[in-house]
Amino acid sequence: MSITAKDNTLSLTDLQVGERATVVGFRDRSGYVNNLLRLGLIPGTTFQVLRRAPLGDPLEIQFRGFLLALRPAEAGELIVVRS
Repeated sequence: MSITAKDNTLSLTDLQVGERATVVGFRDRSGYVNNLLRLGLIPGTTFQVLRRAPLGDPLEIQFRGFLLALRPAEAGELIVVRS
């Protein structure tokens, strides 16, 4: 599901450690996005940003009981709203 950014939407890379957000869509339907969907990171999923590496790469999120590390380029594919 590709959507365009609206006033209240952000990229995952815009969030700070400790913030919670909900996935509302993806910027592109690349093969990587399909992998995220298979992992359960689907629109409507709420997650929390847990950590960010000192130089910003990667960042770690927690959702549905497990942890996932994403590179900034990959995280930028997610369009989210703060929860």
